[in-house]
Amino acid sequence: MNKLLLKLVITAGASVLVSGLVVAQLSPTTPKATKVRIAKGPEPEITRDYLTIIRWTTNNPGGLPEHYGVVHYGTDPKNLSQTAKSPIRLNPGHDSTVFRVRMERLKAATTYYYTVESEDAKGTSDGVKSTVKQFTTDPQGAGR
Repeated sequence: MNKLLLKLVITAGASVLVSGLVVAQLSPTTPKATKVRIAKGPEPEITRDYLTIIRWTTNNPGGLPEHYGVVHYGTDPKNLSQTAKSPIRLNPGHDSTVFRVRMERLKAATTYYYTVESEDAKGTSDGVKSTVKQFTTDPQGAGR
């Protein structure tokens, strides 16, 4: 399916509306994977007192082009009541997908426990969930 968009051109600090329409293509649906599995990770990509990014790689889950990486986390491994989500657009030409989820406003020098999963734009799980992992944030001010 195509969408029609107006084209906005910015030249030398001024914007001009071009009197034509540009056709933008939506990402095609990728064939659904028979089984989604985590091939690498999950692991912290960056851990600070104020921010942590968790990264993992799966085979391409397929289906709708828009997906979300989801991290369930908390300071008690039996109560992962906090959730962080980050959107990603699947590339039908790739056989794997790298998810990166950003968690902000974490407590300094605190151990957090987490699991990861992914879902499509409608909230349907891709059917894969990691075991419980952990990371510890930096003390206040470290890494800044």
